[in-house]
Amino acid sequence: MEHRSAHGPDPVHDVAVGEFAAILGAPGVEETCELRGPIGFMAYHGGNLERMTDVIAQRAAAASGASLYSVIQPPGMREHLSSTRVDPAQSARLTEFLEHVEIVVTVHGFGRRGMFSSLLLGGRNRPFAEHVGTHLRRHLPAYDVITDVDAIPEKLRGLHERNPVNLPLRQGVQIELPPRVRGSSPLWWDWEGPQLIPHTESLIAGLTDAAINWTLRSED
Repeated sequence: MEHRSAHGPDPVHDVAVGEFAAILGAPGVEETCELRGPIGFMAYHGGNLERMTDVIAQRAAAASGASLYSVIQPPGMREHLSSTRVDPAQSARLTEFLEHVEIVVTVHGFGRRGMFSSLLLGGRNRPFAEHVGTHLRRHLPAYDVITDVDAIPEKLRGLHERNPVNLPLRQGVQIELPPRVRGSSPLWWDWEGPQLIPHTESLIAGLTDAAINWTLRSED
C-alpha cells in the first residue's frame, strides 16, 4: 500500500491549468494506491469535489479484496479535471495501479435534473457493466440503474480511449452516482449517523458483491 499527502510548494493555480501533476502536487492532496486483487476501484475526484466517491471506492475495495486508487482533495479545493486528462504518465502510482489490475470500477458523482435517482454505468466493458448493474439493482431497488449506453448522456458514458476506466487489460465500468445515493441531497440533511446513510451502505454492498462474484466467475 502507498499513501501520499502532497505538500508541493506550488498551488494548482500557479501551475499549468488542468495538469494532473499539478493537482497531485497541490498542498493537502492525498494520492493512494493499494494493490490487492485483479479488480480495482478508482476515485480520483475525491474530497469535496465529488463527495463520498473516495469513501465508496475505498470501502468496496477493502470489503472485496480489490485494489484501490484514489485522489482526495483537501477542504476548500475543488479542482475538476476531465477523466481524459487524468494521465498515468504524470503519476507513478496510477501507472502502477493500472498495470496491476485487469479490470476496474471507476466511481464518479454527478447531478442532473430528472436523474436524481439514476445510476449510470458507462465504460467499454459492457458485460462487466451489466454484471455490476445486476448486483446494484438487487441492493438498490428504488434506483434506476442504467446500463444502456445510449440512455446515458454522452459526456457521462466513459467511452473515450484515454479515460482511465478503459486503460486496464480488460477495461472496466464507470459509475456515475447522483447526490441522493451518496448522502449529499436534502433527503439526508437530518441524518445523524454515525454510520453512512442506508443508501450508501447498500451501494457499497452491491459493489462488493459484484467484485467478489466477478472474481469467482473469472476463476471458474
